[in-house]
Amino acid sequence: MSEAIVQSPGPAQRCGLVAIVGKPNVGKSTLLNALVGQKISITSRKAQTTRHRITGMRTVGATQFVFVDTPGFQTRHGNALNRSLNKTVQGAVGDVDLVLFVVEAGQFNQADERVLKLLAEGVPVLLIANKLDTVHRRAEIAPWLQEMQQRHPFAEIVPMAAKNAKDIERLFGICEKYLPEQPWWYAEDELTDRSEKFMAGEMVREKLFRLTGDELPYTSTVVIDKFEEEEPQKKGQKRLVRIAATIVVERDGHKAMVIGDKGERIKRIGTEARVELEKLMDAKVFLELWVKVRSGWADDEARVRSFGYE
Repeated sequence: MSEAIVQSPGPAQRCGLVAIVGKPNVGKSTLLNALVGQKISITSRKAQTTRHRITGMRTVGATQFVFVDTPGFQTRHGNALNRSLNKTVQGAVGDVDLVLFVVEAGQFNQADERVLKLLAEGVPVLLIANKLDTVHRRAEIAPWLQEMQQRHPFAEIVPMAAKNAKDIERLFGICEKYLPEQPWWYAEDELTDRSEKFMAGEMVREKLFRLTGDELPYTSTVVIDKFEEEEPQKKGQKRLVRIAATIVVERDGHKAMVIGDKGERIKRIGTEARVELEKLMDAKVFLELWVKVRSGWADDEARVRSFGYE
C-alpha cells in the first residue's frame, strides 16, 4: 500500500497595523516610503509636510505590514488645521498592533516627549533612533540609549537610518513578531489605500514646498479640481490622465511667490509633479495648475474640512 505524502503547511499568514509617529521632521515619511518600497508619502525639509493619515502596505514572505504614517504632532499653533492634524495622530495610535516612535538618534526634546505621552498603554512601542548616519560620535549614543530606556518601557530600541536598505530589511524582521497571525487584508501587490487623485494633490504640494523653501507658509494647500482618465486608443499606449489643481495660499504676496518671475516657478512645480505622477501612475499625465488666495483658511473649520482634512 503506497503511503500518502503529507505536505507541511507553509508559515501562517500574519497581518497587522503599524503606526509611525513622531514630532515633525524626524523622517517619518522617508521611513514609510522605504518600508513600502515606493514613494507614497511626500517629503520636504519643511515641518508639517504630511497632513493626512496615509496607509502603505508591504507584503514580505508570509507577513503583510500595514503602515500608517501620521502628521508630526503640532504643539506651536492652535489653529483649525493643526487641531485636525493632531486629531489624526491621536486616532492613528489608538488601534494598532505596534507603534514605531521615530526620533533623531542622540536627541530628545519636549516635542518628542509630548508625542510619547500620546501613546496608548498596552501597545508595544519600538523606539526608532533614526538618522544614525548623521551621528559623528557613535560612542555618545550608548548613554543616550540607556537614558531612553528609562523614559519609557520600549519593547525594543532600533538605531538605524531610513535610507539604508539593510536597516529597513532588519526592521521588517523585528516588527514581524509583533503582528497577529491572521489573513492578509490587501492583495500582495497593493502599496497604498489612497486614490490616485489624492496622490496627485500630494505630489503638487511636495513640489510647491520644495521649490518655495521657507518663504511660503506651511498653511498653503492644494485642491484637485479635475481628475479624468482616458483609456488608450491603441494597444501598447498608456492611458491618459488629465488633472487640474488649485494651489491655495493666504496672501497676494504668496501667490506672486508661487507663480515666480514670468511664471517660471509654477511651471517648474507643474513639470516636476507631472514627471513623478507619470512614474507613479504608469500613465501619460496632463497637469494644469492655478493659484488662488483664500486668506485665513487654516483658521476656518468648515474650509479646513472642505479642503479634505478630517
